[in-house]
Order: sequence, then C-alpha cells, then structure tokens
Amino acid sequence: MQKQKIALVNGQIINGHDVFLGHGLLMDAGRIQGIFPRQNIPVDYTQVDVHKSIICPGLIDLQIYGTGNDLFSAELTVDSLGRIEDGLLRQGCTSFMLTLATNSAAVFKEAIHVFQQAPRKTALGLHLEGPFLNAAKKGAHPAEHMLIPSLENIESLLSEDQGAVKMMTVAPELIHQAAIDVLQRRGILLSAGHSAASFEEAMLGFSKGIPAVTHLWNAMSSFHHRDTGLPGATVRHEGVMASIIADGVHVDFEALKISKQLLGERLFLITDAVAACDKDIYQHVRHEDHYTMPDGTLSGSALTLLQAVKNCVEHADIALDEALRMATSYPAQLLGRTDIGNLNSGSLANVLVFDADFVLQQVYLEGERFA
Repeated sequence: MQKQKIALVNGQIINGHDVFLGHGLLMDAGRIQGIFPRQNIPVDYTQVDVHKSIICPGLIDLQIYGTGNDLFSAELTVDSLGRIEDGLLRQGCTSFMLTLATNSAAVFKEAIHVFQQAPRKTALGLHLEGPFLNAAKKGAHPAEHMLIPSLENIESLLSEDQGAVKMMTVAPELIHQAAIDVLQRRGILLSAGHSAASFEEAMLGFSKGIPAVTHLWNAMSSFHHRDTGLPGATVRHEGVMASIIADGVHVDFEALKISKQLLGERLFLITDAVAACDKDIYQHVRHEDHYTMPDGTLSGSALTLLQAVKNCVEHADIALDEALRMATSYPAQLLGRTDIGNLNSGSLANVLVFDADFVLQQVYLEGERFA
C-alpha cells in the first residue's frame, strides 16, 4: 500500500530538546519530511488534526519479554513474536529489543532461529539477559542455567546467531577482555547487570568496553558507604548509560528522583515487562502493577513505556520533554541510531500522539497509521 503524505497539526510537537506549537509534522514515503509552520504545509499533504495532543517520536524499549499473554521464551513462534509487536505498537512502542532471561542453551538457540525467520516490523534484535550473570544476584533467574563467559561458551551459544542478538547483559566481574572483544566484534551491545561487582570491578568492566547498565539498582551490588559497588561506578563513570524501571515497585520513586539527579541524560527508561505465564521456567504471576514468580520473587513489571514516562512526570518531578527523551533519544543514542528516537527530517516516521492524560491517540509506523 502506498504511504500517504500526512501532516499532523494542531498539537504540541516535542522533538528532543525542541518544542513546536503552530507547526505540522510532515510524513511521506515512510520518513519524516520536516516540521513546518502550519501556513507553509504543502497543499498535497493531508492534514490530520490531533486536537492539541502531544506529538513525539515512537518509544524505544531496550528490555521487554512479551506482552498480554505472550511471553516469547515460553512460546517460541513467529506468530507469538508478531502478536508481541502488535501489542507493543498499540502501546506506542515502535522499536524494541525482544528480551530473554537466563534459560537453557536450547531455548536461546531456538529463539535466535525463530527471530531470524520472523517478518519483523519493530523488533530491533534480541537482548539476552543471561546466561553470563552472577548467581549471587540472580533475582528470578535460575542459577543452574548461568554460565561462565568463556570463549567456548560464547561460541556455542552464538554459533548460528547471524546478527540476531544485538544486546547482552553480563556480570562485569566475571567476563574477561577477550570475551568482551568477541561479543563486540559480533556487534553486540553489552550492559552490566545481575552483578555483585565491587566499585573497582565495575569500573574495570566499563573501561574494557561495557557502555551500559541494566535496570539500575535491581539485581546488583548495593550502594554502600565503604563500597559503592556497581551503582556507584555507574554514577562515577561519565561514559556509561543506565536503564531504569520507573514503576514505583522495582525502584521507589524517590530513588528514581535521586537517580535522575545523579545521572542526568545518561538515564533511560525500560519496562522490563513480562507477560502472564504458567509454564516452563518463568511462571509469572500478575499482581496488578508487577509480576512475581510463584515463590514471590519479583520477576518483571506490568509497565508500558508511556506509563513509565507518565510516572517520571507525575512522581519524579521530571519535565515531560525530558521524560520523553528518556524513552526515545537516549536509548537511540546508546544504540548508535540516528534514524529513530527523533522527528528529524529523514528519520523513520515512527510517531506517537497522546493527550494530556497520557492516553494514546495515534501511532504511526513508518508513516502508516497503526492505531
């Protein structure tokens, strides 16, 4: 189907640090064509009135396991992945890393195979949260499936990857330089997490080439006044970015405020959202605003990324434009992507429209309206 020339008008356009009123956002051929004063919009564009809603880039989630009743690791099928993509699009998430927690080698390899076969629309790649983690900070992850990040184990795990895995959470105190080099040569973005690292061990991991931290504060060494651990190293190393789960459960909103004050533009949002599941390793039980394992261990959020943005604004004193950057431009920056996470001319026309109550109104994927 040929993409229509569309101009979104009568809204507040937020693009990075810029806010536009009285302008239109122009989309054509799947790309952003620019932001123009309304009187300068070409006549061949169909103007869509958004009724004073907010227009922003589509949201980017670098850690999510499923949505609705689809937990990808429990149903490794092309259809499941497609339902997850559709479900996330209805939430305003137009780019995401489909994540798998620590599991058997067979599950990881099958996930890679399915991902390669799927006709993906919005999934950027796989994020493996494991198996190279520290069992001392396992959280809901099964320790029996955790592995030492040896070159042999890495080769075995990724022997048929062919670029499907784009991100991996590792314990920095357990991984050596040769392993980091191998993973980076494969184009895999590394993030430190599920780690008992001391401050010195974490700083060493960052200096070796780990540029990110997975769900700050959760499943990591504590911030102690005699050893500030991985959180302290995250604050001190100015080249490292960190994700955070802004649901008020995984991280208290006061801790979210402090984290923002300490990290500034290096802090970005993820949902860490899972889906209801009663089989296999991860049997997630819903408790209104979060999930646990049957034994009560916290196992994932029930967030949407737009809800996380709302929580930042309403509970953490973060301005709306900054909260949106935490869910758009900052994760895109970590990925090294300039064509998503912004509304610049030439970028993919992935666009979100929501009202003052954070109710989703419209979603565009490469210029085509999805919801």
